[in-house]
Parts: sequence; C-alpha cells; structure tokens
Amino acid sequence: MRAVLAVAKQVAPTNDRDVARARIDIRRSVMVGPPVPPGVHTWERDIPGPAGDVRVRVRFYRDADTEPGAPAICFFHGGGWVVGDLDSHDPPCRVLAQRTGAVVMAVDYRLAPEAPYPAAVEDCVAAYAWLTKHAGELGVDADRLAVMGDSAGGNLAALVALAARDQGLRAPALQVLIYPGCDFTMGQPSIDTFSEGFMLTSESIRWFRNLYLPDSGAWRDPAVSPLFADPTGVAPALVFTAGFDPLRDEGRAYAALMAQAGVPVVDRCFDDLIHGFYNIGITRATLMAADEVNRTIAAALAGSHPSLQS
Repeated sequence: MRAVLAVAKQVAPTNDRDVARARIDIRRSVMVGPPVPPGVHTWERDIPGPAGDVRVRVRFYRDADTEPGAPAICFFHGGGWVVGDLDSHDPPCRVLAQRTGAVVMAVDYRLAPEAPYPAAVEDCVAAYAWLTKHAGELGVDADRLAVMGDSAGGNLAALVALAARDQGLRAPALQVLIYPGCDFTMGQPSIDTFSEGFMLTSESIRWFRNLYLPDSGAWRDPAVSPLFADPTGVAPALVFTAGFDPLRDEGRAYAALMAQAGVPVVDRCFDDLIHGFYNIGITRATLMAADEVNRTIAAALAGSHPSLQS
C-alpha cells in the first residue's frame, strides 16, 4: 500500500479546484501508466455523435495477433466527467487490447463544465450504437461487444448498458465497471471512511460532480446514478473495486443490486488497493491487479468465466 500511495501522490490531482490545472495533472498520470506493449496498432476517426453537428472522436487499438472475428470493447475513460482524454488512458487501453485479444474503441466524449450532463452519456451511447452497426466493417464479432470504463467511465459504461436495454440497441455481451461512480448523492459509507489520504478524496468527488451536474434534484435519477435504476435484464457485469476508495461501497452496492435482479455478476474488490489502480503500472500490486482484471475480461468474452455462464 505504501508503494502504491507513493506513486499515486506523484500524479494526484491538485486541490486548487482549477479545471485547466486538473486536466494537466491527469495527463501526467501517463508517467505511471503500465508499460506500453509493442505490436498494438492504433488509428482514429470521427464518428457521428448524438445529434446535429456533434462528432465523437474515437481511437481504436488492435494487437498484431488479433484474429478476425475478435470481440470488441467500447472503452470510456475516467476523470470525473471533467478531465481525461484518449491520451490519458492510452497505456491501459494498449495493454487491454493485447491481453484480451479484443479490438478496443476508446471514446473521447465531451467534458464538463463546457459540456455538462447529459453530453457525456449521449456521446457514449452514440459511440456504442455506432459500434454495434459497424462491427462487420471492423472485423469484430457483433455478439461479443463489451462496454467498459473506470471511475466516471464506469458510470458511463453502466448507463450505456441500461440505455441499450431501454432504447432497443443491440445488447452488449458484457459490462466492465472499474471502481464506478454509481451514487451521485454520495450516500455510501466509504465516501466518509476514505474521505482523504488515499489519492481520490471526497472533496474532489464533490467538485467533479458539481461541475458535471450541479442540480441536486437530478442526483437520484436512474439515468444519472445507476444505483437508483432497475437493472433487470442488463448485460452480465464484471465489477472491480478497491478497498481504500471512497467509491468502493457504491460500486459493490450496484453489483449487489444487479445480482438481486438476476444479472450474472462478478464482484471483485482488491482490498489493499486505492482508486486508480488500473492506471498505475509501476508497482507489483497494481500490475498484478490490472492483469487479473484483463484476464477476467478475456475469459468472460470467451464465454469461459464460470460465474457468468447461464
């Protein structure tokens, strides 16, 4: 834990509550990202957004050994809906593509405060819908599409899975939620238990939330907070949380809610780690955890994970 915290503090966001500075800080996180594997081909394109002239930039990752008919993962980066971009999460996306054999499509959705809620959700739903329609063009298996994200991206992945059910989109085969934000009311015990001292603070969460969605009357909306949704019929889920994370309890609560609704769920908490471990690639503990996450995803997309078999 000490080693992980020492590394995290090198790139932890400042507390001056300045958006421009926070965006610089998250770009520095690439310095402690996982080692970039060779042989992963990338390319970018703009795809149609939710409406009008809005376009969404996406970046694809395909390992040299990936076969035609591979699964695909629609990936939404974390950053509190305010910071982060394709570059901040480039190293873990490269590793994800190599370890899982999937084609990864990372989504550069619009950020608050310039584009507050629901812009990010709309962009992510549009990107996933595009992927479902262009699987053949990309040479991927339309029956093995996943949505995935970390932190705020985990929130977006959960909401896309719900939207796919409610809007009649092709259902994802899997949703992967890594320490997701699921409760905008900030009402779970771990918000207070780990409010400071473990990189992500409750004060930071509140700041991000209020920039993205200042209307407190909307925080319990199921289209905002998955924990207040009825998850019946959503895609099977892998939920990964960290033991020393203010968001731990809401992620685990959403996993339990899905399980109660009959959704196949894997609920895995890395008890000794902190928020952001998936992106911290220079300690043994975080590398091992990220590798377990990626191996679990690969097994789930191959249909060989026992907990997700119907």
